[in-house]
Amino acid sequence: MNELHLSKRLETVAGYLIKDSSFADIGSDHAYLPCYAVIKRLAKTAIAGEITEGPFQSAKNQVIKNELSASIEVRKGDGLEVIEPNEVDCITIAGMGGGLISKILDDGKEKLEGVSRLILQPNIHADFVRMWLMENEWELISEQIIEEDDKIYEILVAERGEVNKPYINKNIDAAILTGPFLMEEKNDVFKKKWSLECEHWKKIVQQLNAAAATREKRVKQKELERKIQLIEEVLDNE
Repeated sequence: MNELHLSKRLETVAGYLIKDSSFADIGSDHAYLPCYAVIKRLAKTAIAGEITEGPFQSAKNQVIKNELSASIEVRKGDGLEVIEPNEVDCITIAGMGGGLISKILDDGKEKLEGVSRLILQPNIHADFVRMWLMENEWELISEQIIEEDDKIYEILVAERGEVNKPYINKNIDAAILTGPFLMEEKNDVFKKKWSLECEHWKKIVQQLNAAAATREKRVKQKELERKIQLIEEVLDNE
């Protein structure tokens, strides 16, 4: 992967950028996404944000190597600390857990002024991100689920709007867990992901059944059984 050829995961993220926009890539690593987006004219300008020195320097070197310093600024800071309100149109956060992405957005709420689109790619716990979006008046407008190198990724795109719109006429618990758009499309990658998750949860339930009963274990078992039921209903509903 480089600034001209992104991974399938990051190329999918880039495809959701608003044309001619300015965007901030939080946790930019080598700044491949900002460089690619500017080179391919998917965005006019970008800010690459990094919290640690090593990736920060890697991002700076990448931008300099591609002679893009006039269009891409690399900044060091924690999450949305690297931007100011009304400075960018889009924000991308990719390759982190859903809990961390939600925390970054929550900690930097005041920096979201002027931002019209969020493009988020949680590695795990996409449901945490969907919950945050709902609770903070961001409408989920699109989702994709893809497989790359034997790993499955979900990409979530949100804009300010009617937060309940994607969930109308759906089991909201199932939709938050699996994605309101993804559960409708139900492609092969979606089926693979949730079939594997169900099998994993069933094994855990069996282990809990065999272990000495405690209140904590009963709560965990009940929660897993609820999730299994939700997923099986989604997968069986053709």
